[in-house]
Amino acid sequence: MSITGGLGATAAAAYRAASAAPGAADAAPGGFGGLVQRAMQQGVEIGRSAEAASTAAMLGQGGVTEAVMAISRAELALQTAVTVRDRVVAAYQDVMRMPI
Repeated sequence: MSITGGLGATAAAAYRAASAAPGAADAAPGGFGGLVQRAMQQGVEIGRSAEAASTAAMLGQGGVTEAVMAISRAELALQTAVTVRDRVVAAYQDVMRMPI
């Protein structure tokens, strides 16, 4: 599963659900917390597959190309997670700076 297909599709579905009706995302099973949890689980699975592919390549049981691709997907997943975290922190800081 590609990172753009997995996390991107999940994020797009959550956005559509949230913009459909006020409170729709909260009423959906799992809501935003479920979305974050699924995204984190997918990231962990991508990391594990990269680790398995690199181990297989080192043992001579797998191809180097597959290992490089798996590691690249894991790197992209990590960069995406860090970018999202940075955006959430920045948004939180902006909200906290707002006058009451």
